[in-house]
Amino acid sequence: MATALVSRGVLWSRFYLITLGLRVVCFFFTGWAFHNYEQEPSALKMGNRIPRRDGEIQPTKLQMMKRALNSKVTVFAALFIFSYQGSEVSTSGWVISFLIEARGGDPAKVGYVTAGFWGGITLGRFVLSHLAPRIGEKRFVYILTVLSIAFQLLVWLIPNIVGEAVAVSLLGLLLGPVYPCATTIFTRRMDRDVQMTALSFVSSAGSSGGAVAPFLTGLLAQAVGTFVLHPICIGLFVVMVGCWYAIPDNVKRTE
Repeated sequence: MATALVSRGVLWSRFYLITLGLRVVCFFFTGWAFHNYEQEPSALKMGNRIPRRDGEIQPTKLQMMKRALNSKVTVFAALFIFSYQGSEVSTSGWVISFLIEARGGDPAKVGYVTAGFWGGITLGRFVLSHLAPRIGEKRFVYILTVLSIAFQLLVWLIPNIVGEAVAVSLLGLLLGPVYPCATTIFTRRMDRDVQMTALSFVSSAGSSGGAVAPFLTGLLAQAVGTFVLHPICIGLFVVMVGCWYAIPDNVKRTE
């Protein structure tokens, strides 16, 4: 939508009217979604706690965080999601600059490549995620990550804007199922009593990756060129493979 507006000479700041409208819709739908919301039963609440003897004190949030960080699964899961979201946001944010600078693309048209990337991610989560239980989530993520490296190389090396646009969309398609599949594995490997704390930490690490990686990409792009996007993303994919391998296959959970 932003590309369509700007390419037709509409003042770029008008785009925020669209996001404002979406916020208004979210505001009312949030009220509708949580109308008559009931707190979870006490039995479910106890499911996230360790059984205590009489007189024992429930651990504080800080203690729960320390317990979560003492888990190998939490640490490698956080690094995995940090790298995943870092590569995801870096690609969506800098691939347009790469196509304009390195390939001479038309700014009024190459903006649609980002839409294709996020569209691929959306489609991938709806379509490819169903293959994970059949193949096995852990093996499936390996396959998707290795293929993502291949398509990132294609975007880097193919001197054709149309071909690169298709490759970017397919890259998004492959990255789409990675997050839900990874979360499935994380929840299976984490102790239930620290699961919520650990997953919150992993999620925040992902948001940090989505901020740090594009920032570093921008710094290097100004110094040496926008082509640095691709080696950075490939490096992050390699980190993902390493972290995925380091996550134990079988962890005895404490229930």
